[in-house]
Amino acid sequence: MTASRYETGLARLTEIDGAAGENVIAALADIAPDLGRYVIEFGFGDVYSRPGLDIRSRELATVAALTALGHAQPQLAVHLHAALNVGCTREELVEVIIQMSLYAGFPAALNAMFTAKTVFEAHGQTTHQTTNQ
Repeated sequence: MTASRYETGLARLTEIDGAAGENVIAALADIAPDLGRYVIEFGFGDVYSRPGLDIRSRELATVAALTALGHAQPQLAVHLHAALNVGCTREELVEVIIQMSLYAGFPAALNAMFTAKTVFEAHGQTTHQTTNQ
């Protein structure tokens, strides 16, 4: 028997985001439970479960996209946590955000970097790394 889209999506959401993702879905339960179901079924059951990219690559792409939007800090924070959960490094995430300054502008990159700083502190990753000049 094959797992339903919902079951597949919920398992993937839990794997990637853990409690943070589940909290987002739970917060929608009393206002828009269908939106929560769509996130699970389509976002995580269909898209995040596709072959072709590993989870780390998907999270790096998501961090880049949310950084470029420039106004999705709550979602960016969830996906920065998720990226760390699936093995992305602090240095990789900082580099993705810096890369987005070129395409999305400095305000979007600054917003993202300050969100990342908060997430890194929550993960106990506060050491500054020097860059190659």
